Amino acid sequence: MNNYPRQTQESMSKGVAYFDQYKHKGIPIMFIDSVIPDHYRMNYALVGDTASENPDFENQRAIATPHTFQIGMAWAPPGNGPHWHTHDYVEMFVPLKGSWRFFWSNDPNPATPEGDGSFLLNEWDVISLPPGVYRRFENAGTEIAWFFAVLESHKVYEGKDPYWSPGVEKAAAEKGFRASEQGKMIKPDHYAAVESDVREALLKSFQALEGKSIHEFTPVPAR
Repeated sequence: MNNYPRQTQESMSKGVAYFDQYKHKGIPIMFIDSVIPDHYRMNYALVGDTASENPDFENQRAIATPHTFQIGMAWAPPGNGPHWHTHDYVEMFVPLKGSWRFFWSNDPNPATPEGDGSFLLNEWDVISLPPGVYRRFENAGTEIAWFFAVLESHKVYEGKDPYWSPGVEKAAAEKGFRASEQGKMIKPDHYAAVESDVREALLKSFQALEGKSIHEFTPVPAR
């Protein structure tokens, strides 16, 4: 066995992230599609570099120590979720709360919102999406829904990630949002105002549907 360093309570604590401490640190504009109506969601960077066009995630990561895999999480109001895109790596999703419908397509610009097919996943179900296939997914229920994502290891800002459907890039550009060839968001001058509007819309939706703020929310009933 290798001579691994001895750990202390302090060093071990660097690998712990309590939901109550990071639940209010979501990023409303992690990707350029996040400004398009019906594609709002609150993203969380939990472990590793995760997928992001917005470098803000580096300061919001729940566990900051380096990892060779990436884990993210998000919640969205009904009918909302990521728009058509794909990656060069595998990504796996597990619904934590509510139900999600995952649509897939071989065409980067699908003729219909349904693409080539779909799968409805409920809590504890799992879906693994292969590289290259276009996908979008949305909250298929009537309440706030959460998902957990595990991503195959990859480097951020070394190329386009995600690859967006041309229609998505056009819709985001109309609102002033685009990403560089290295996959990093080029923030427009009005970014702060848009970020504030999207965050406010999400938090108001959360309050209305959950009957409590994100600060008050807990994923399990109090005992």
